[in-house]
Amino acid sequence: MTAQNGKDLLVKVDIDGTATFETLAGLRATRVSFNTETVDVTSLESTGGWRELLGGAGVKSAAISGSGVFRDEATDERARQIFFDGEVPDFQIIIPDFGTVEGPFQITAIEYAGNYDGEASYEMSMASAGALTFTPL
Repeated sequence: MTAQNGKDLLVKVDIDGTATFETLAGLRATRVSFNTETVDVTSLESTGGWRELLGGAGVKSAAISGSGVFRDEATDERARQIFFDGEVPDFQIIIPDFGTVEGPFQITAIEYAGNYDGEASYEMSMASAGALTFTPL
């Protein structure tokens, strides 16, 4: 696999609840992480005293974070609406040369910042809020 362009990792939001996805405009940096909790089933009978984990168990989760500048009134307004209304709409995360992850996410944090001699910027964090699907490329 060759190196990938970071700008191709996209976060898209269902803009109106009809599975119409639009890229959250102005994002400059994006990070996606997938996690699962482990279920420890180690006992006195575990071979050599090594920890044993129960496969297929535990809670799975995904987190998205990003930062950027304001560029598009519609997606900026949608992100604020999602946060303040406590919605959990579907998002799409396009991972270049890998695939697309889709499912419900909750915006857990929005931070706004700005310097007197620069542009206004924002940072956003999201947490998965249900089952996610993965479609490989």
